[in-house]
Amino acid sequence: DSDIVPFDAGKQAHREWLEWSTPTKNGAKLDLGMCISAMQAALPADAILCNGSGNFAMWWHRYWHFDHFPAQLTPACGAMGYGVPAAVAAAMRFPDRCVVALAGDGDFLMNGQELATAAQYGCDMLVIVVDNGGYGTIRMHQERSFPGRVSATELKSPDFAALARGFGAWATRVETTEDFAPALAEAQERKGLRLLHLVTEME
Repeated sequence: DSDIVPFDAGKQAHREWLEWSTPTKNGAKLDLGMCISAMQAALPADAILCNGSGNFAMWWHRYWHFDHFPAQLTPACGAMGYGVPAAVAAAMRFPDRCVVALAGDGDFLMNGQELATAAQYGCDMLVIVVDNGGYGTIRMHQERSFPGRVSATELKSPDFAALARGFGAWATRVETTEDFAPALAEAQERKGLRLLHLVTEME
């Protein structure tokens, strides 16, 4: 049967997948791959990750190794703004587990006001906002179809850490890979609503 994969070929495919899904340094000022590696080492194995839609999510889809259920809440059809409200629900349903909302800047601006719900119900959750200053996925498609012609994809975003503090959260801004692990450790030491504002580049 031509559909049967030989055992050795399966092992080789698994090795290739492990290599592909293991972050390597890319030289960026804030390297998301290295940040995810630090997260995987620091957070509990049964952490629940909740993400919306955007290029930022691809980093976790590629590099985060899920081994518990339920471990991820994610939209099936590219719904922006899903991550924060999903994390609120997860934090209320699983109050003893680590819950993380992952959002891009444009993604967060769709439903970030749900921090008010998280604060109202005392949710213990961490929000990570990856801020590249625009709608990265939409811009990617524009660049692919019309090189050099981008339209309405740049964002003038707020200071997300200051915004979160307005809801009573602990929050801080992270601009370098080296600053990420200490900021994450400080967030882990706290309870309640917390937010890390990660500043990245569009490219």
